[in-house]
Amino acid sequence: MSTLTPPAEGVRPGWSALPDAVRSALERWLGSPVAMAESQAGGFSPGIAARIRTADGARYFVKGAGPVPNRDTPGMHRREAQVLTAMPAGVDVPRLLWSYDDEESGWVLLVFQDVEGRHPHMPWKMDELDRVLRGLTKLADALTPSPLPASQVGSAREAFGRSINGWRRLAEGQPPDLDRLDQWSRRNLERLVELESQAADAVEGDTLLHLDVRADNILLATEKVWLFDWASACVGASWVDAVGFAPSVAMQGGPPPEQVVARHPAARSAEPTSITAAVAAIAGCFTHRALQPPPPGLPTVREFQAAQGKIARDWLAQRAGLS
Repeated sequence: MSTLTPPAEGVRPGWSALPDAVRSALERWLGSPVAMAESQAGGFSPGIAARIRTADGARYFVKGAGPVPNRDTPGMHRREAQVLTAMPAGVDVPRLLWSYDDEESGWVLLVFQDVEGRHPHMPWKMDELDRVLRGLTKLADALTPSPLPASQVGSAREAFGRSINGWRRLAEGQPPDLDRLDQWSRRNLERLVELESQAADAVEGDTLLHLDVRADNILLATEKVWLFDWASACVGASWVDAVGFAPSVAMQGGPPPEQVVARHPAARSAEPTSITAAVAAIAGCFTHRALQPPPPGLPTVREFQAAQGKIARDWLAQRAGLS
């Protein structure tokens, strides 16, 4: 990977950060003490993530977080547990085995089957990218119609209308220092708001989406492509995950976004104006978020978002004919 590519890593606490009461509850459920815990560095969550082995030889993957340093992270773990509990059998998503919500400490713990695999090579290799795109297609087929109703998990329409709308926020003065915005964005802001406003209608559908597909959320096994971290899941059009994934692929040494979506059947057959509207919203989201202060416990995420935003803006300029 190029040294100019921001790493998809935050600052994770080690296994020792797990409160004693939560550790005790975990070991009671395991039926054996934890003999080994190997922390996993990838991803931006400020919570723990570790592969563990118990004294009797069983292996699991454990993630968890408390309200410090980021009070939103436990709620994301609760939401992920809700999504994973509804997953149908046989999908290539690590199975949630147990969850624990400690009222006193505010910690939430999730225990998964431990799956063998590795993250895709960086820079991206085309055969691995094609494997991932086939995996996303297979997963979308299995999750259509969604095993969770939009009324319970939320819809892509709501997500794009409520939070994936950075151009509108920038036009409204959030943040007020638009001098930090690149010249292309300032020059085209009115048109960008207009394109973005079409995205909520464009992304409607009945597929359970991941909505945060990146290399650090993927493990490649011999016969499977495993997709992790479902806290952002919602119901929408089956092509949305491929479109959201494409800027990170280009940023991490893969082909341009247009080539990525051309290799995904649902994205390839989607209405072009719908894809453009979604690209506008995704570009605006990354652009706006990159201008915000880093969230507590996630000091590196804004650089990653800024890099994706630059690629998404270039992609949008090409699709929409904006100079």
